[in-house]
Order: sequence, then C-alpha cells, then structure tokens
Amino acid sequence: MAIRMSNNVIGALNLVTLLLSVPILVSGIWLRSRADGTECDHLLSTPAIALGAVLMAVAVAGLAGACFRATWLLWLYLLAMLVFIVALLCFTVFAFAVTNRGAGEAVSGVGYREYRLGDYSTWLRRHVESRKDWARIRSCLADAHVCRRLEERERESKDAAGLVRLGLSPVESGCCKPPTSCNFTYTGGTEWTRTAAGSAPAGRDCSAWGNDEDDLCYGCQSCKAGVVDALKRDWKRAAIVNVVILSFIVVVYSVGCCAFKNSRRDNYAYHSGRGWKRGGDA
Repeated sequence: MAIRMSNNVIGALNLVTLLLSVPILVSGIWLRSRADGTECDHLLSTPAIALGAVLMAVAVAGLAGACFRATWLLWLYLLAMLVFIVALLCFTVFAFAVTNRGAGEAVSGVGYREYRLGDYSTWLRRHVESRKDWARIRSCLADAHVCRRLEERERESKDAAGLVRLGLSPVESGCCKPPTSCNFTYTGGTEWTRTAAGSAPAGRDCSAWGNDEDDLCYGCQSCKAGVVDALKRDWKRAAIVNVVILSFIVVVYSVGCCAFKNSRRDNYAYHSGRGWKRGGDA
C-alpha cells in the first residue's frame, strides 16, 4: 500500500507538472507569432518553447515511471529534474541581470516615451546591434508592418496629439517616427516633413529617417532601442514567471525525492520480509 501511495504521489505531481508545461509551450509559440515586432527576435520565444518541451518530457517520464513502477525511469526522472532546476535557476538569474537597466524617457510636451540604446544592458544591446541580427530584425519589422496603426491614422489625425492617444509601444516609438529632437513637422500617419536645412540638430537618426514605408526609422538607433526595450520587458516578465515555476518545481522535486525514498524503503522491506518468511518455512 505504501509503495502504491508513493507512486500515486509522484504520478499526481507530474500530472500537474505536465499541465503546467502546456501554457509555457503555448506562450513560447505566441511570443514567436506576435504581431508587434517582437516576434522578429527569437531571443525569448526559443527558450520558452524549449523550456515547455523539456518540462513536458520530464513530466511524462515521471508519470511513466510512477505508473509502471520502473525504478530506473524514476532515477532518470529525478536526475533530469535536478538538471532542469539548476538550468532554470541560472536562466532566471541571468534574465534579471540583463533587465536591471533601461527605461523609456517621457518627452516633455508630447506625452509619449522615447528610448536610448545606451541605457540598456550591454548583452541585450550587442545582440540587437549585431549587423547580421539587425539586418534580419529590420527586414522582419518592415514585413510585419509594425507601423500599421500609425499609417491607418493618416486620415484621422494630422497632429502629434494623435500619437499620444494611440499609446505608442517601444517599437512604434523608436521605429515609426523620428526622434522629437529632430524637430520634424508631423503631417499624419507616418509622414513627417523635414525642417529647413540647418535648423534641425545634426543627428544620425535625423538623417536616417525616411517617409517611405520600407525606410521610416528602421535604420535609427532609436529603433534598435525600442526593440531592446520590448525584449527587456518580455525577459523581465519571463524572469518573474520563472521564479513561480522554479518554486513549484522545487516542491515537486522535494516531494518526489521523499516519495521515491519511501517507495524504495518499503519495497526493500517487502522483499526482505518475503525472503525471511521463505527461509523460516524451509
């Protein structure tokens, strides 16, 4: 009875773990398919999918070991869980470390935030600034039409107040309009008119801006900063979720170890008792 109860405990806990892996896997797929431009970088979606898949495989192994009373499979399950806990802990600490810096700054008089690349962690900046990675991200941003909301408002609003009402995301703020410091005149949608020569600050982002929908500010540092901020927010949320998952997994692992230990002890006592009885009967 004790053996069966221990196996039932392990099985029940791993059933819950299996159910937990499903939303993690789904969230990773959702992150990759989102239509706000962050799907252009798989820096978070790939680990989320891998995390869900590994957790699902480990839970299935634990369920199989408990149902079929396969001691070797339970050993493998506990070892895999230990490795998983260590890896998740390292990933969580790293995620908090790379998201401890950077935030958008409210621009005086306009009501939305703008972002500077230098405010964020070196690791995130280097990932986005890489020529190869940014070429891929930039192409994806244009293909994903991340500025569609602004383009659709072209006929509704001809002043910057319309941008405030939209509530610009970091990617929209950095990639779909020039920085406020350029002093361009807003004419609606994603259209901006350059000021007279010499009246605008000489800045890389100001010269990089183009009204063509394939250009906009995709070559701007502010666009890279917007992408980094979106990644930072996703990683921060992931780190918080990881703390919850890690706490649950540690409890599952601890209870699983105790149940497995009790199962082995009861199994040993059962077989020893049978051996003693047979020897006595002889």
